[in-house]
Amino acid sequence: MSDISSKLAQLGRMTPSRVRLDASASPLPLSRLLAFQEDHAAAKDAIFETPDWDGLRRELRPLAQVSSRAQSRADYLKRPDLGRQLAPGTELPLTEPDLAIVIADGLSPPAVTAHAAAVVRHLRALLLDLTEAPVCFAEQARVAIGDQIAERLGAQMVLVLIGERPGLTVSHSLGAYLTWAPRSGTRDSARNCVSNIHTSGGLTPPRAAERLAWLITEARRLSTTGIGLKDRSGELTIVS
Repeated sequence: MSDISSKLAQLGRMTPSRVRLDASASPLPLSRLLAFQEDHAAAKDAIFETPDWDGLRRELRPLAQVSSRAQSRADYLKRPDLGRQLAPGTELPLTEPDLAIVIADGLSPPAVTAHAAAVVRHLRALLLDLTEAPVCFAEQARVAIGDQIAERLGAQMVLVLIGERPGLTVSHSLGAYLTWAPRSGTRDSARNCVSNIHTSGGLTPPRAAERLAWLITEARRLSTTGIGLKDRSGELTIVS
């Protein structure tokens, strides 16, 4: 193997992502072509799956399950704005919690099934008062639907766990969005995001929970999230 080929091979081993590092530019081997087609199909299928709401319900005992204004998956994909809004007539109790947790199907329902409950479980172990944080399930939902849910609950903060857009390497990646003082119309710059939560080389649920626990603690201390809260969770020890 030439020196250049050796260095390219080293770069390729640094990431699970599909990166074409072939100095000779030879045709793609059949095995890699078939693997690409398999991963592409898995990513497409993931978008149209449904989370295991029954399993999640048994473990997390949600306060409510709501839907967005998108009445079908086709609507959801064509009209992102509908996924950000609660369906007309949705009623939620005014409980005024410090934190509301919203679990939304997003673009990867399998990610919600695989990782959402584990993130909540580890987060509650780190921040014991989170046992009182109500959980709501949201179908055909985008991140911003959490603002409307939290506003109706009277929550001080909202944490949205949502399936991220499937990729050709991982089709079950979860994202987490923390927002202080959530209200309808809240800008994305007011949120902190922890992404790539999965067990295939990403941020595992326990590690994601550690980062989120730090962000929640700091958000309470500073009364802000987003651009006002820099994520320094990797530099400091989390105190539960």
